[in-house]
Amino acid sequence: MIKKVTILFLCISFFFLQLSSAEEKFLSLKKNKVNVRYGPSFESKIKYIYTKEHLPVKQIDMKDNFRRILDLKNNSGWIHISQLKKSNSLIVLSHKILYKKPSNLSKPVARIEKGRLLIIKKCKKNWCHVNTNDYSGWVNTDNVWGAIK
Repeated sequence: MIKKVTILFLCISFFFLQLSSAEEKFLSLKKNKVNVRYGPSFESKIKYIYTKEHLPVKQIDMKDNFRRILDLKNNSGWIHISQLKKSNSLIVLSHKILYKKPSNLSKPVARIEKGRLLIIKKCKKNWCHVNTNDYSGWVNTDNVWGAIK
C-alpha cells in the first residue's frame, strides 16, 4: 500500500512540475496583427490588438489552445497559440551599444535606444547576435526583456 501511495505521489508531483515549468516562458508574436482576448476562447471579447510582429511576450498560463501572456508593460490577456511562436526577439530596457563581436572591447557598430526590438540570431554566454532594421551585431543581454537562446 505504501509503495502505491509513493508512486502515486511521485506521478502527481512530476505532473505539476511539468505543468509549472511549461507555463512561464517567452514567446513572440507571429504576425503584425494579433488579438488579445479577455478569456481563453474565440467567444471572449477582444481586449486589445498588438500590431508588432516578433514582439516578445511572456506566457504565464495556458488553457487548451490559448496562452495567457504578459507583455513588457504588464498588460495581460489570452492569445490563440496559432498567433505565437518560439521566442526569437528581445527588447532592450536601457540604451546599449551594438558591437561587432561579443565583447565590450570590440568595435561599436551602433547605439541601440531603450525600447528597441531586436531579432535574435544566436546567443552565447551574456551576448546575443541580433538584427535591427539597419544594423547587425552583438548586444550584451543585461537589462533586456525576452528570451535568451
